[in-house]
Amino acid sequence: MSDPQYDIVAIGNAIVDVLAQADDAFIAEEGMAKGTMQLLFSTEEAEALYAKMGVGREISGGSAANTVAGIAALGGKAGFIGQVADDQLGAVFAHDIRAQGVAFTTAPRHETEPSTARCLIFVTPDGQRTMNTYLGASQFLPESALDRTMIESGAILYLEGYLWDPEEPRAAMRAAIELAHERGRKVAFTLSDTFCISRHRDSFRELIAQGDVDILFANEAEITSLTELDDFEAAVAVVAPQVPVLVVTRSEKGAIAICDGERFAVPAEPIDRVVDTTGAGDLFAAGFLTGQAQGRSVEDSLRMGAICAAEIISHYGARSEADLKALVASRLG
Repeated sequence: MSDPQYDIVAIGNAIVDVLAQADDAFIAEEGMAKGTMQLLFSTEEAEALYAKMGVGREISGGSAANTVAGIAALGGKAGFIGQVADDQLGAVFAHDIRAQGVAFTTAPRHETEPSTARCLIFVTPDGQRTMNTYLGASQFLPESALDRTMIESGAILYLEGYLWDPEEPRAAMRAAIELAHERGRKVAFTLSDTFCISRHRDSFRELIAQGDVDILFANEAEITSLTELDDFEAAVAVVAPQVPVLVVTRSEKGAIAICDGERFAVPAEPIDRVVDTTGAGDLFAAGFLTGQAQGRSVEDSLRMGAICAAEIISHYGARSEADLKALVASRLG
């Protein structure tokens, strides 16, 4: 097995986050439920709402994309595989994620429909974020679009549970798992969301039971949903023996990891005020995976995750505003 060229290669939804200020009257006029996320189901619907937005900021987004951006900010070498369309927002996504220091080689989809995925985020004066997500082209990642060389040369392949919904990218991710394991690489998987688990519980359980996952990420709600057990410790006891590494975040209670039967725990990092929890899990994964890629202990990797998550929730948005690499160095050395 050759030395990896990348620390982490991720596969996930390629979404452009578009953030703009709005007042409560606009939210009400558009029939949005303030502070929530709703799905948009057509390019026309997404573009009509996009046209009504004020001056905005456009950045590459999506759960796994946020994670690899965090890994790059920590000094790691990361690659991303995700589907965009051959349109303006597709070009925005590609330019922005590369500008973050992440390798992105997936060719744009040339069909005129659907267009590149976007999350239209309206921020009201009280700081509430009202999100409207159109998944578009991100849901059409075929196996043929996989950068096999990138997957083969990544120490860890990281997969986003959100992308398990559509059949085409699900098949692509199964192929990527097989390819990574053939090359002796590790596979990390995030359960993403309890709604995602409710749709794919049996499939996720099968993945775990058959040894396809080496590092599993979940939060408290997700691990209990996966096992259909109300008791957190009972849920952990069921899942932990099935994966080499289980990582569970617990919000203000910190995080735990079970590694080959040994349990590690860290407290949450102290912060003055929680501003926005968007991206907390994504950046926790970035810190933990980077720590593992650097050969750090499980406990130090957990602490890296906690440091990154604390930075993200101290401001709006899922991209770090502080120097994450320097922040980790100041706390851990």
